[in-house]
Amino acid sequence: NCEQACPNLLPLASAVQKAAQGDFEELKWCFERCIGCGKCEEACNHGVPFQKMFQSVASWETWKCRAGRGPIMDTEIRKVGAPIVLGTIPGVVAFVGCSNFPEEIEEIAEMAEEFAKRKYIVVLSGCSAMVAGMKKDKDGLTIYEKYPPDFDAGGVVNVGSCVANSHITGAAIKIANIFANLPLRANYEVIADYVLNRVGAVGVAWGAMSQKAASIATGCNRLGIPVVLGPHSSKYRRQYLSRKEEDDWTVMDGRTQQLVNTQEPTPEHLCIVVESKERAMVTIAKLCMRKNDTPQGRQIKLTHYIDLHKKLIGGLPPDLHHFIRTERDIPMFFKREVMEFLKEKGWEKKPVLSLPTLIGTYKSKAKIEDVVGGVKK
Repeated sequence: NCEQACPNLLPLASAVQKAAQGDFEELKWCFERCIGCGKCEEACNHGVPFQKMFQSVASWETWKCRAGRGPIMDTEIRKVGAPIVLGTIPGVVAFVGCSNFPEEIEEIAEMAEEFAKRKYIVVLSGCSAMVAGMKKDKDGLTIYEKYPPDFDAGGVVNVGSCVANSHITGAAIKIANIFANLPLRANYEVIADYVLNRVGAVGVAWGAMSQKAASIATGCNRLGIPVVLGPHSSKYRRQYLSRKEEDDWTVMDGRTQQLVNTQEPTPEHLCIVVESKERAMVTIAKLCMRKNDTPQGRQIKLTHYIDLHKKLIGGLPPDLHHFIRTERDIPMFFKREVMEFLKEKGWEKKPVLSLPTLIGTYKSKAKIEDVVGGVKK
């Protein structure tokens, strides 16, 4: 009965029998995949306290988690603002939200380490920050022991508890304020426009979403930050998806003040549910691209997008041609293969903008001068 009641169909009976004989490996395996719903205990005819057994198994092992550090400092923003906006730091990836992950709790640590190795800035909070420290490598080290705590390329930052998520969005706001000199007071629309078009940041809420986590994701979306959600989040029935080949990707060129059809879906979505960690990592890399990426920055971002797709899914991304503006964007390592792909797709060059904005493309009290005026000369 307990196994039939389990939504993840865990082998609970077998695990308990082996535990009685002193073998706790299967019980530990079940714990890592348990979502804590308690249905097994409700259905068990023998009153087995599965949850207490899981907690006991978990209590035998210790991990190291970096203490929550609080807000990102202005001095850190001054150092990384330009590389993030220009694309030479490929992006900021923030892992947030509640636990009850779709598979192993180690998935967050695996994804976070993948992007830290690739010199993204990795930021974590709440449950995600804790479980990131629950995976050890062959030397017994956690991600926090292998990567620096700096808000910089290759850093892994724990900003604190769930309520510290404001420090993550605050960092994006600070980039607009400090690097682009945009005023904060009564200027939300212009700052959100700046973040959407120029700051390569992506949020990841991988576990089952609570109402709180859903509101956090929405707050990121309002600020122009795309969010990747785990498969459990499909139950919320809310996604903000584009139709990249059909939608209008026209923006205003802030320097010439002319409308330009960029023909590139960057970022492609604001809120999307994916079914696996492999698909999540590929999607994260794609959603870090922005219209103002320099050719060097776009090369770096495309290198990660292509490499992750080939490694985790197989082959070149089928939508790769949408994100290549000129030949200068093509990573040298993949150039021959990509050029053949582009030829098959009938690819044509796209405009490259250094100051893209949506201000001026719709009715608003904000003016194009509000965007241009904030750019440092």
